[in-house]
Amino acid sequence: MKLNNEGYNLITKHEGLVLKPYLCPAKVPTIGYGNTYYEDGKRVTLLDEPITKERAFEMFKEIADRFAKSVSQSVVSEVNQRQFNALVSFAYNVGVANFKKSTLLKIVNANPNDKQIENEFRKWTKANGKVLSGLVKRRQDESKYYFSI
Repeated sequence: MKLNNEGYNLITKHEGLVLKPYLCPAKVPTIGYGNTYYEDGKRVTLLDEPITKERAFEMFKEIADRFAKSVSQSVVSEVNQRQFNALVSFAYNVGVANFKKSTLLKIVNANPNDKQIENEFRKWTKANGKVLSGLVKRRQDESKYYFSI
């Protein structure tokens, strides 16, 4: 599967847009729509030049599509487009490695309509051991979106 425009919007809504490098709540240098790396794999640093809005969206789309490909390869059950978009949003935020070892993925692969999935989304609300209200809201939105028709 691939992300559609709703999926891109779900992610960008929660990531926001910052055109110059900054430290995210997890203390990782970030730019654009929550990108910690550039398309070529180079890590973002706080010394990097600001980017344009257009550049930020191009970079976001290319990187988000890579996340979508990884999620698509990891999800073996049949999910609908909204479920897929929610899972990509989650993976984009927590990282592919964390997504692949998550109980969320195990449950989705066992039964993509299991109501436990809602609770699994909501477990991922911390950065550096601290619950962040933005992550609480994001996980609520992803879970609600996942189960919407």
